[in-house]
Amino acid sequence: MKLTPGKKRGLELISDDEHVVLATAMDQRGSLGKMITAYNDSISYEAGLSQFKEGVSEVLGNQSSSLLLDPEYGWSAAGKLKDDIGLIMAYEKTGYDASEKGRLPNLVDDYAVRDLVERGVSALKLLIYYDHNEEEKYNTIKKAFIKRVGDECRQNDLLFILEPVSYSSEGFGSKSAAFARRKPEIVEYFMEEFSKEKYGIDLLKVEVPVSIYNIEGYGQYDNYEPVFSKEEAVTYYRTCSEKSHLPFIYLSGGVTNEQFIETLHFAKEAGAKFSGCLCGRAIWKDGVHPFAKEGKEAYYQWLETTGVENLENVKKAIKDTATPWTEFVE
Repeated sequence: MKLTPGKKRGLELISDDEHVVLATAMDQRGSLGKMITAYNDSISYEAGLSQFKEGVSEVLGNQSSSLLLDPEYGWSAAGKLKDDIGLIMAYEKTGYDASEKGRLPNLVDDYAVRDLVERGVSALKLLIYYDHNEEEKYNTIKKAFIKRVGDECRQNDLLFILEPVSYSSEGFGSKSAAFARRKPEIVEYFMEEFSKEKYGIDLLKVEVPVSIYNIEGYGQYDNYEPVFSKEEAVTYYRTCSEKSHLPFIYLSGGVTNEQFIETLHFAKEAGAKFSGCLCGRAIWKDGVHPFAKEGKEAYYQWLETTGVENLENVKKAIKDTATPWTEFVE
């Protein structure tokens, strides 16, 4: 693939000197707010999100190649980043309207791509919930939505990262064995469809096709539920990788730090050529408790010890397993 100067510069800004993306994800809003409130309901939603993000940014963001934030609660956190750390901004509102079918997307209220560029953003990320077996009228809307954002990024020469997130239009739970059996074909569809030039996407942020705890032989995990053999999982990882015509990175998907590390090594051994990761909860999730229950000092102590250790585990695994994006970009 070819990149325009602005898009190539964005990819360089969000990756390290080896052209691998080692990004921390901190754009969670609704889910993070619920986690904080579960421990301490006296912390306001706005203050809790902003303050938690500031800590992650100051300690962990500055030890990553880039940080993903949201423009609703993340600007104060963005101000904590050093000049050489790439800044990725989410463009979608958090969650979706559960009262309507189709999980249709919506954009943040107060910002267009031009505004984000003017504020120094290195790249834009758009999350779309997608099931290729959903009613076509909903998927047609989503495809047009992606193209509009792609055009906006083209006009402003800004790197466009798409994060398609799988779900079951049939109502299977996201952690169920029934959905795990369907997930590889959905991820394979993402890789092939959204690599097409018409969408204007430059980098895919994707789920792994098979979660590590759904692979036979990984019974050390509490949530172990074998669905595929190792051989089957290897095929899915390799096939999904080969379907993409764009560089892609993995998201952590809410697994533990240990599980994500294991996943990265499994992907490498399977022949998947991913160019890094955008990892969130697997790094900072356990810091919510000291933040909400013990206060700022305890929270920063956790960040500077366990948080940094979690980040370093991911960085080491990525350096051992990832393929530089320069192999896919002219």
